[in-house]
Amino acid sequence: MRRYETIYILRPNLGEEEITKVVESTNAILNSGDGEIIALDQWGLRKLAYLIKKESNGYYVYCDYATAPDNVSEMERKFRIDDTVMKYMTVKLAEAIDTAGIEAARGDYEAAKVAAAKAAEEEEQETEEQGGDKKEPVKEAVKEPVQEAAKETEEVKETSGE
Repeated sequence: MRRYETIYILRPNLGEEEITKVVESTNAILNSGDGEIIALDQWGLRKLAYLIKKESNGYYVYCDYATAPDNVSEMERKFRIDDTVMKYMTVKLAEAIDTAGIEAARGDYEAAKVAAAKAAEEEEQETEEQGGDKKEPVKEAVKEPVQEAAKETEEVKETSGE
């Protein structure tokens, strides 16, 4: 088995039942044989950077899995046929993965998910403490390193005689 991740974008006008149907059929293909889903995230409806098949929004689904290469080929064949899938991309993460590696990857994914939730909660608390203005700390955090880099550039110019 190899480890892959796939992100696919579904048409925005699909109902929840249709989205579930596409996701379940994809998972069935990937789980056939010895395949296993490591992580499945439905990111939801997002604005696209450019039009895809005359659509400006898309429903994103992320899937991290371990399966045989034939299953990936079959999944991509179904994506090309199915007009509800606007775009997809599959990336091979590892040439070989075993059961212990799959369990470790699931643990890493869950830990990252918990850490992200905790960070979002802390950021929300900081925002509330600062009166709800979220943008100012970010501007200041970016401004300081930029000013330091500008000073270093001026110092280099002065020492080189420019």
